[in-house]
Amino acid sequence: MKRDNEVETTDVEKASGLSPMERTGMTDDDISVELSMRRTGMSFQRTRMSADRTLMSVIRTSLSLISFGFTIFQFFRSLRQAGNLGEGSAESSRNFGLSLVLLGVAMIIAGIVYHILFMRQLRMERSDMVEKGLVHGDSAYPISMTLITALLLLAIGIVAFFNMVTRSWPYSQ
Repeated sequence: MKRDNEVETTDVEKASGLSPMERTGMTDDDISVELSMRRTGMSFQRTRMSADRTLMSVIRTSLSLISFGFTIFQFFRSLRQAGNLGEGSAESSRNFGLSLVLLGVAMIIAGIVYHILFMRQLRMERSDMVEKGLVHGDSAYPISMTLITALLLLAIGIVAFFNMVTRSWPYSQ
């Protein structure tokens, strides 16, 4: 009966009569170092995913601010056009909607800048560790889809703000 921490040996391994350490030429210390390098490499990936999750939180909050601000602006604008709202109330709601959109755009800019700086620092740290031979450098960091999404949301926020300020394309009536 096999215990949980035991590795099952294949027929080829049994036939050779050699242990895994003898077949690979690795000592216990070599195996320990190899496992440590792999764990450290995986921790870089976990840190990268954590940075993506942080940016996703910023995206969620920014999207809420931008969409809520734009909705308030459009709602009160349509009330004013229908004659159900005075000019003073319409201006204050316009300014409130603009400030929410502007806050959302500023927040997404801050989130993007923070994410880029953090990822640049993480890549430099990883490169230093690869050069020192402390981690494997096999896997590259792919481009962050979260960062691309954040950039698209930034563009949408800027277009919404532009529309609200100039009352022009693409959402004018």
